[in-house]
Amino acid sequence: MTNTEYPDKPRVAVGAVVIHNDCILLVKRGKPPAQGEWAIPGGSVELGETLQTAVEREIYEETGINIQARKIIYTFDSIIKEGAHIRFHYVILDFEASYVAGEPQAGDDVLEAGWFGPEQLQALGVNTRTLHLLTKIGFIQGST
Repeated sequence: MTNTEYPDKPRVAVGAVVIHNDCILLVKRGKPPAQGEWAIPGGSVELGETLQTAVEREIYEETGINIQARKIIYTFDSIIKEGAHIRFHYVILDFEASYVAGEPQAGDDVLEAGWFGPEQLQALGVNTRTLHLLTKIGFIQGST
């Protein structure tokens, strides 16, 4: 496993928007760069792995939920500087995904995992990128 802090090049990461019974699957991050924030689940693509395989694996590792990745619906750069140095640099591709099976359980590098309705998000402390994405796809109303 390569070190994700102070990289010599950007890392590719994936996430998944999984909606089931009008609720979205979210995780509370356990490690930087978004430690303590709620966000859609996901993580780094491993060498030799397709984007679809990576997102399906990451969601299972973080939440215990099996999904089927559909299409990419959101992309962005996450660059976090510390002084003159780049501490983290990810190129993130978020997928629309279908729920297949499972109950949320915190795994891998997350503190909590669960299903949340739109009305619950404001009280959670959801990551601003996640809120932007959920507004863009119409899961929540645009007041962020």
